[in-house]
Amino acid sequence: MNQILFHLAFPITDIERAKEFYSSGLGCDIGRESKNALIMNMYGNQIVAHISSSELQPQNGIYPRHFGLIFTEEGDWYALLERAQQNNLQFYQEPKRRFPGSNLEHRTFFLEDPFHNLLEFKYYCHYEAIFDARDHSEVGDAVGV
Repeated sequence: MNQILFHLAFPITDIERAKEFYSSGLGCDIGRESKNALIMNMYGNQIVAHISSSELQPQNGIYPRHFGLIFTEEGDWYALLERAQQNNLQFYQEPKRRFPGSNLEHRTFFLEDPFHNLLEFKYYCHYEAIFDARDHSEVGDAVGV
């Protein structure tokens, strides 16, 4: 199969603040830009920040809406964690280990961008837990976390 890229669009209210967070903060490469939108490369995936005329409100907890990346190498997860800490990005949830000792064990942290979008970054200790591990019923945390 040919390479397939992921595309995600999300709301912002300020192009320059988006560039500061996503490019300077997270290391995304900036692509095309207009007065209403900004295309960025997030680890080989296209994310597009669109200006919203609506006031953007924080959601109550990490559900139902967040996006992010799953790293397949633990060192890459730690490198982004260190970058986020060095750039004083706002953590919505501090780094933690979830489901320790199980096949679902993973490291995770959440960031909040200046527009209340939540981003999760994960590393699974067992690759099969990303899509499989059907013998476990755990998916996420309790609602409102």
